[in-house]
Amino acid sequence: MGKVIGILSLKGGVGKTTSVVSLGAALASFGKKVLLVDANFSAPNLGIHLNIIEPDKTIHHVLNDEIDVQDAIYDYEGFGVIPASIYPKKQFDPLKLKDRVRKLKHKYDFILIDSSPALNSETLATIMASDELFVVSTPDVSTLTMTIKAIALAKKRGTPITGLILNKVYGKNFELSLEDIEKTSDVPVLAFIPHDVRVLESQSHFIPSTYFKPNSDVSVEYKKLAACLSGEEYKPFRMKDIFQRMSPEKQEINRELFYRSIFVK
Repeated sequence: MGKVIGILSLKGGVGKTTSVVSLGAALASFGKKVLLVDANFSAPNLGIHLNIIEPDKTIHHVLNDEIDVQDAIYDYEGFGVIPASIYPKKQFDPLKLKDRVRKLKHKYDFILIDSSPALNSETLATIMASDELFVVSTPDVSTLTMTIKAIALAKKRGTPITGLILNKVYGKNFELSLEDIEKTSDVPVLAFIPHDVRVLESQSHFIPSTYFKPNSDVSVEYKKLAACLSGEEYKPFRMKDIFQRMSPEKQEINRELFYRSIFVK
């Protein structure tokens, strides 16, 4: 039975959809069966990231009971995608998402849901449909405030939060530190993603960043997170990674603790 992971953020522009695509591609690179679902029903982007621009069959049609959920799956390179309609023509019930996704859990190792960046029924649908959650944040005060709201909403609904994906980190002294973010949110950071303009370049080619530049710091960090979630061993042979294993950073320690809690008996 597969695991459904919801990817949340209550603030646009933090790279939530990019994280869904990058993490999904990283999991697929380990041979896992992966499905990405666009649950940002009002302003979908997932299909656009993968050059599925005007799909005939979408999650909207599924939620309207017009088609079976299996018929809305598009094949990308190594994983499946259920896009959303940019201009849905009918009203729909977003809370049906849980039931529709449940029907696919036996076919996939991981189903990643790209949620709406708003505090609404669409975000609630992702929380209710997920077995666990990740929250994407950037290291600034305004985003952290919305991150805390997302965490509070998830806790209220009882869906466990596995960790934070700290994205678009410039490494400047005016940014919030990883330690401050963890202390304020009370959630561990499991991925520390540096800002890299090549992520935007990969989007212009409709290619996941983990496929486009597989050895970049961004790609390696997503692969480390994917390995942690899937029980795989991943030890890149770059010199910086060898030194990092000798003196691991906080996110490395968090991933190791998570890995051991799930996969080491």
